[in-house]
Amino acid sequence: MFFLFSRVILLNYNMLSINNIITSAVGYLPKWLAKPFANPYVAGENQEDVLKKVKVLNESGMCATVDMLGEHTKDQDEAKSVTNQYCEIFQKISGLNLDCNISVKPTHVGLDISYELARDNFLKLTSTAKRFSNFLRIDMESSKGTNHTIKVYKECKLVYDNVGLVLQAYLKRSVDDLKLLSKQSFNSRICKGIYNESSQISFNSRVNINENYIKMAKLMHQSSSYAAYATHDQDLIDQLIAWIKANKISKSSFEFQVLYGVPMQGRLEQLINQGYKVRIYVPYGKDWFDYSVRRLKENPNIIKYVLKNFLKSN
Repeated sequence: MFFLFSRVILLNYNMLSINNIITSAVGYLPKWLAKPFANPYVAGENQEDVLKKVKVLNESGMCATVDMLGEHTKDQDEAKSVTNQYCEIFQKISGLNLDCNISVKPTHVGLDISYELARDNFLKLTSTAKRFSNFLRIDMESSKGTNHTIKVYKECKLVYDNVGLVLQAYLKRSVDDLKLLSKQSFNSRICKGIYNESSQISFNSRVNINENYIKMAKLMHQSSSYAAYATHDQDLIDQLIAWIKANKISKSSFEFQVLYGVPMQGRLEQLINQGYKVRIYVPYGKDWFDYSVRRLKENPNIIKYVLKNFLKSN
């Protein structure tokens, strides 16, 4: 019995080691060879690819938000091109009658070039969202862009009310930002945040970030704001649901969000069966490589699923 138990532990250890070795190597592989490991996380390279995936998600009871991969655009024409492509997606979502909105990173549409360029591009996106009666999410990046991102958000809200923001629980300022912004028409995705920041402005431990996350969730409810709880942390989801049930919070006042392709062990289907709204953040585009490497480093266990599918098909 001890021998059998030892074999199981050894096999699991070896599998974990293989996962980590492959994950470390993927970043150095040619793109054509790395692509099978990236496919679970990215819904294709063009609009047609991603909208097909969104349709499948809708059919399974899930909403979606589309994100074109890319950030820190340095060219003004490229920033305008990205903006125009997002406007096209709004039109196609409407034509296909999909339950899907759009999330846009400020630096992708020009914030690194100038505030004015990013503002103008976001105002164009806002007008397009209004034209097609859809929703625009303004994403949040590192802390150096937080003030400008909030300023853009406020200008867009003057044009169309159905615009939302992202606030990150790892930043100490987020609670104060929330208090200033939150009201009945405020819609914010709350996420933990992925950027490495100074401990003077950010929480660095999982416990502190989760505590701040729950604090923000409660503040959103108190202000009658709509909250999108974006997390893959099952313990945090458990905490949120316990609080939601204990306080009899309406399911129409929030939703759960997760990244496309991240394994959730059936939790999403469970949430849907319990009557909760679930939205998948669906990235696509030609800049899939760096994004996928980051996701693989966060979730090395995805390697075993890729290898299993590869062995089945050969």
